[in-house]
Amino acid sequence: MRLSPLSRLLKTSKQRSKIEAVMVGGVARKSSVELKTKGEIELMRVAGRLAGQTLQEVAKAIQPGVTTKDLDRIAEATIRQNGGKPTFVGYRGYPASLCVSINNEVVHGIPSNRKIKPGDLVSIDVAATVDGFVGDTAMTVIVPPGAPEAVKLVRVTEQSLFAAIECMRPGMRLGDVGAAVQTVAESNGYGVVRDFVGHGIGRKMHEEPAVANYGNPGSGMRLDPGLVLAVEPMVTMGGWQVRVLPDGWTVVTVDGSLAAHFEHTIAVTENGPEILTQVA
Repeated sequence: MRLSPLSRLLKTSKQRSKIEAVMVGGVARKSSVELKTKGEIELMRVAGRLAGQTLQEVAKAIQPGVTTKDLDRIAEATIRQNGGKPTFVGYRGYPASLCVSINNEVVHGIPSNRKIKPGDLVSIDVAATVDGFVGDTAMTVIVPPGAPEAVKLVRVTEQSLFAAIECMRPGMRLGDVGAAVQTVAESNGYGVVRDFVGHGIGRKMHEEPAVANYGNPGSGMRLDPGLVLAVEPMVTMGGWQVRVLPDGWTVVTVDGSLAAHFEHTIAVTENGPEILTQVA
């Protein structure tokens, strides 16, 4: 889940039990998972495109000297000028339209007057609501000159996302999705964050099921057409442990290692996965 500190998201036994079910291949509470109709998925395409477009506009503006608050203004303007609503604003009290997390910050960085510097690893995360449906997407950008090890981390994290998306076909299992992320990341010597996960998405930004970035192949609920998930690998150059800063939002690696984050909103269809937030 995103836009909610781990301490808030996972303190309840209810939330934890969902994640454990994914881990051990337990039975998901499928009755609580909403499958979208073709008409609803069409609406989600609109929201997804706007979220993807916004992410691209923000990414183009990332350069040394730009503040993270500048990026937030771009995100909000892009969403509102195209008929959408910034989903993050006010969500559990979050104060901005965009999350901007730099270097060892994993997710949920709050925009401020902090200036971006050469070599920074900048993760941006945005969601847009259009006609009552949400699109959610994220990416990590390296500000030149990027260190070779940082470039590799970003590349592998994105690869892990697309490996997971390939698993989103009817008949496969939720555990296949998490296992795909974990295999790509850990085979390259990286850590996979456990305490934050992806999620179902639709009329709400966070719906069931929780989508862990680790797991056992062949385990968990079966993926059926109409299921829409936001899959979001969070990968570190060191260990998987994270903590939340005193601002109550920003999640950082405990060991100070760099982190990267990618996310797409994807629908399971009869013909395979459809990425709703991808912009050509």
